[in-house]
Amino acid sequence: MNWKKLGRIFDPSSITHIPWMKEFAQAPATLIFDDYIRVYFSTRPKPDHNNQYVSYTGYVDLKRDNLHDILRVSEKPILELGDLGTFDEFGVYPTSVIRAGDEVYAYYGGWTRCESVPYNVAIGFAVSSDNGRSFKRIGKGPLLSYTPDEPMTISGPKIRRYNDKWYLWYVAGKKWVRSANKPESVFKIRMAWSDDGLNWNRLGRDLIENRLEDDECQASPDVFYHEDRYHMFFSYKYSQNFRNKERGYRLGYAYSSDLINWTRDDNMTILDVSAAGWDSEMIAYPHVIELDGSIYMFYLGNQVGRNGFGLARLEV
Repeated sequence: MNWKKLGRIFDPSSITHIPWMKEFAQAPATLIFDDYIRVYFSTRPKPDHNNQYVSYTGYVDLKRDNLHDILRVSEKPILELGDLGTFDEFGVYPTSVIRAGDEVYAYYGGWTRCESVPYNVAIGFAVSSDNGRSFKRIGKGPLLSYTPDEPMTISGPKIRRYNDKWYLWYVAGKKWVRSANKPESVFKIRMAWSDDGLNWNRLGRDLIENRLEDDECQASPDVFYHEDRYHMFFSYKYSQNFRNKERGYRLGYAYSSDLINWTRDDNMTILDVSAAGWDSEMIAYPHVIELDGSIYMFYLGNQVGRNGFGLARLEV
């Protein structure tokens, strides 16, 4: 698979009038309309006086026949932060959306701060009745949380529907490892399925074999059906000392005929870091769509999207 990079599409630093959108445009996810494409992403205001961040999700609308043309940027987050003590008090990141009749469902990672480790995450659920401009939670707790088998960091949801069933790919934390600066989470790709999008059955095992090391971190699994096969695009990195070009996120690939058993073959996907610029150190958090006869991939660059997201097109 040869992907042609089409450049960076959105840089949050170009937005000067929205205080909650100063840095980062992470985890792009799309909703397709007749004339435009809505791209959701997670963003942050400047850190507080303790150098702590919070994350919000907003969106940009791109002209359908020219995806470099930004039509509008959301003036408000699609969802406010959670209440005091809730699982999403400090962040809504990442978010994946899907149409459900006249509504739009959002599945998102809700972040809370911790004492011994930096954070923990569970997956929340919210519904939009205004075509995805704003969302409301169904309750204050998460939709998918920790279990004895998945004890920490349930995040990275990607929602799809195939064969009248709902599928949710996500990552589950395996453990925390101590590094020189702070503990780092180790997480693997997993899957759950549902008949209604609300009540979920978890497969209960990791889907993708390791390539780098036993503690390889795998993130943002996005599954796309094309030419009688399911294709999974994801990002992976080392568990420690990964905030650099040599050990940072790269793009991974696997394929399946049944959505359960996956064969990893990263060599099939030719999309790597650039020689210089905004994506010269990392390629991360892929999201693939088919649009008007072409297949596109939205992705993040350096520092996991600190300077925005870009776009690539599959070359036939």
